[in-house]
Amino acid sequence: MAQVSLKKLVKRYGALEIVHGIDLEIADKEFIALVGPSGCGKSTTLRMVAGLEPISGGDIEIGGTVVNDLPPRDRNISMVFQSYALYPHMSVRENMGFSLKIAKVPQAEIDQRVNEAAAILSLEALMDRRPAQLSGGQRQRVAMGRAIVRKPEVFLFDEPLSNLDAKLRTQMRTEIKKLHGKVQATVIYVTHDQVEAMTLADRIVIMRDGYIEQIGTPDEVFKRPATRFVAGFIGSPPMNILDASVDGDAVVFDNGDRLPLPPKFKGIVTNGQKVVFGLRPDDVFPTGHGLFSETEAAVHEMTLPVTITEPLGNETLVFVEFAGREWIARMLNPRTLPTGERIKMSFDLSQAHLFSAETGKSLAI
Repeated sequence: MAQVSLKKLVKRYGALEIVHGIDLEIADKEFIALVGPSGCGKSTTLRMVAGLEPISGGDIEIGGTVVNDLPPRDRNISMVFQSYALYPHMSVRENMGFSLKIAKVPQAEIDQRVNEAAAILSLEALMDRRPAQLSGGQRQRVAMGRAIVRKPEVFLFDEPLSNLDAKLRTQMRTEIKKLHGKVQATVIYVTHDQVEAMTLADRIVIMRDGYIEQIGTPDEVFKRPATRFVAGFIGSPPMNILDASVDGDAVVFDNGDRLPLPPKFKGIVTNGQKVVFGLRPDDVFPTGHGLFSETEAAVHEMTLPVTITEPLGNETLVFVEFAGREWIARMLNPRTLPTGERIKMSFDLSQAHLFSAETGKSLAI
């Protein structure tokens, strides 16, 4: 069993604390993604789990054993780095089997493990090539194969796709998801790319400034963000977020524009309360071109000017002016919209979010 537990984990560099006593329980064979902006502490956390960074406080347990003082080789983990770190003078076969050779594993077993990993990753035709003869995606598969042959309990991935172009990233996401299904190991995956986190992980850990903001499934963090930060970080394009206040049955923005108070927040917020209002682009759409029913009582319509459009084929991102800001809307089955045209927009307020202006935490029950 390869449960991983982080208990009050702290990392300091001198007087500067980078990771602030985080707690995280990862189940056996679970795929966890650590995601957040640069400098949030996600890679530092991963390197502490790997044993590449000493911890400053707390405990790390792998399979029920505290590994704080164990060197990386004794933790039964394998790590795949952002840089492929392949030996340029070795063939694919030699690169994949090198760690086993150093560990003095019998050659017959090395060959068996390397061949098994090559079959999983469809590398059989490349085994005699050197890294310079491989594409970026092929090199990354070799790096994963090198990790697989060790048969670790835990795989650690540190932004493994960031050096690839967009098409290859999409292909390699699929490869990693298939890999997890085949090897059935625990995976901790660090990325700044929320799309990778959403498509790969069983649960996502969103970090900010060395703290954990929220832990949840991709659906939970998207539909029920715990904080204003999570709401703005998860989702592409990002959620429309504006400061506002409650005025009776309305939400009033700083420039005086108003929206009806979403029904689910009646009785939760008080008159005059400062709030942060959020609504995803999927929930703002030109009337007749949305994902949701427009007959719902919570759908509010108004006519707004178009400032710019971004055609994406079967949909168009429409920027409209409201509350003194540009709001992003998603238009399905699009038609041409000239800049400056005033169009009827639908706001699905049943999907709206309100956050505390003081704490940034969600006001939803």
